[in-house]
Amino acid sequence: MRLVIARCTVDYNGRLSAHLPEAIRLIMVKADGCVAIHADGGAYKPLNWMNAPNTIIDNGDHWVVTNPKGEQLIITLLEVIHEAAHELGDDPGLQKDGVEAHLQVLLAASPDAIEPGLVLVRREYPTAIGPIDLVCRDGQGQVVAVEVKRRGDIDGVEQLARYIERLHLDSSLGAVRGVFVAQVVKPQAKVLAEARGFRWVEVDYDELRGLKADDLTLF
Repeated sequence: MRLVIARCTVDYNGRLSAHLPEAIRLIMVKADGCVAIHADGGAYKPLNWMNAPNTIIDNGDHWVVTNPKGEQLIITLLEVIHEAAHELGDDPGLQKDGVEAHLQVLLAASPDAIEPGLVLVRREYPTAIGPIDLVCRDGQGQVVAVEVKRRGDIDGVEQLARYIERLHLDSSLGAVRGVFVAQVVKPQAKVLAEARGFRWVEVDYDELRGLKADDLTLF
């Protein structure tokens, strides 16, 4: 991972145009080519970013980052304050808690609990940014990416969006839709999921284990 703290400006050219005026920011370049520009605030979300794969041309005083769609980030370095590179090695990935991991296993065994007619293609479907919990096909043969959480919040919805973005890079899969599944989906996550065009589903863990007979709540 390459880390650069610099006084810089950033211009995005793609589906729209955006400009970050001069300021000191952290620029992160990950081993897979993902580029993210952070301010000293705003929690985890970068001010601007370009998901891998990218082509990065370092011209010294400015970088040109281009993705396969032709979108570009132009990072103009006015003053480099600090620069470092670190080899992080392979990451073992997020370790889910017992309930969440078991919930994923139960849903993989009974994808109909998520949606009638759903058929499992693969559990822990690999992508460059991590495995997707479940990848299925529906009754019409469309690919469905499923993210499973114990408690569903907006971070989980964003994670599902990133996974679907990766799947869309594989033209052989066709159109991919998303389903966000949790025992409880928070109101903000419901709104965001619907805005992104995803379905959300609340499931009963005990029912999936065969301890209850109540119907699942599907939306």
